Amino acid sequence: MSDPKFDAAHARLEKLWAAGKEFLGTDYAIMAGAMSWVSERHLVSAVSNAGGFGVIACGSMTPDLLSAEIAATKEMTKKPFGVNLITMHPQLDDLIEVCREHNVGHVVLAGGLPSSASIKQAKEFAKVVCFAPALVLAKKLIRSGADALVIEGSEAGGHIGPVSLTVLVQEILPEISDIPVFCAGGIGRGEAITGLLEQGAAGVQIGTRLVCAEECIAHPDFKKAFIRASARDAVTTVQLDDRFPVIPVRALANKGTDEFRETQRKVIEKFRSGELDQGAAQLEIEHFWAGALRRAVIDGDVESGSVMAGQSVGMVKKEQPVTEILQELVEQAVQSLIKRDS
Repeated sequence: MSDPKFDAAHARLEKLWAAGKEFLGTDYAIMAGAMSWVSERHLVSAVSNAGGFGVIACGSMTPDLLSAEIAATKEMTKKPFGVNLITMHPQLDDLIEVCREHNVGHVVLAGGLPSSASIKQAKEFAKVVCFAPALVLAKKLIRSGADALVIEGSEAGGHIGPVSLTVLVQEILPEISDIPVFCAGGIGRGEAITGLLEQGAAGVQIGTRLVCAEECIAHPDFKKAFIRASARDAVTTVQLDDRFPVIPVRALANKGTDEFRETQRKVIEKFRSGELDQGAAQLEIEHFWAGALRRAVIDGDVESGSVMAGQSVGMVKKEQPVTEILQELVEQAVQSLIKRDS
């Protein structure tokens, strides 16, 4: 027997994220964040099969590796999924062509402001999603042809910008109505999804909540670190000297975090003493984290590796199937609407 309150709330949720669902071609307007070493065929296909929108993280893959990953994902799901490409990749044009060859329906351009040429190239065969860290850039991306935007707050894991999602939604959502906008960063419960949809978002993107999915290939120790962590454990990397910029990365504080600070200090001392020039010093700092994420995700080195996590990590309580995670989020969203109407 149906519950009129539940049915009404569910219908309202469907209306709120209708544009996002239509754009993605999914049951839920929930995108999976593209997490290097994590967002591969198993998690991507599981998310899409569960009604969300999986996204392959290309990262530093070569065109051949990406081609194999797309083909393998297609063997595991017939549902829509996307491919996230880093705009700074030296073979970006070739990677876009790989997506064309595989008839990928959605290309996500991330890691920097994509060129109009890259957007145009991808738009010839796919819907193009871009990240907008500010209103002026959101408008520029729309003029360049972006079909949808993601606005990601500093609460997110991995490489982040300086502004929280709370501020970004106030800055951007009221001003953008011609294309779908998906919100990301710190989203761990369905109540947050409802609030963002009511402010004008077409849907959301989640990453941290999916790391402890049963289908995720991350090392058991990596998942245990997430389950044990609280929001305040997910901190951003510290920059010690303005002459040596560090792209902020949010990850769980560990021995590696302390070692990175110490490495910066030693390199800066070498620069000041004339032992290193500025270019060599910058390179030494940047090389510290090379392979650190893989060591954590794949090898389980959660002490010295980079355990990238968003502040919603405190809401990750256990390992769950993807289907259960998404259903839980949707149930919470519906229940929040019932409470508001009662």
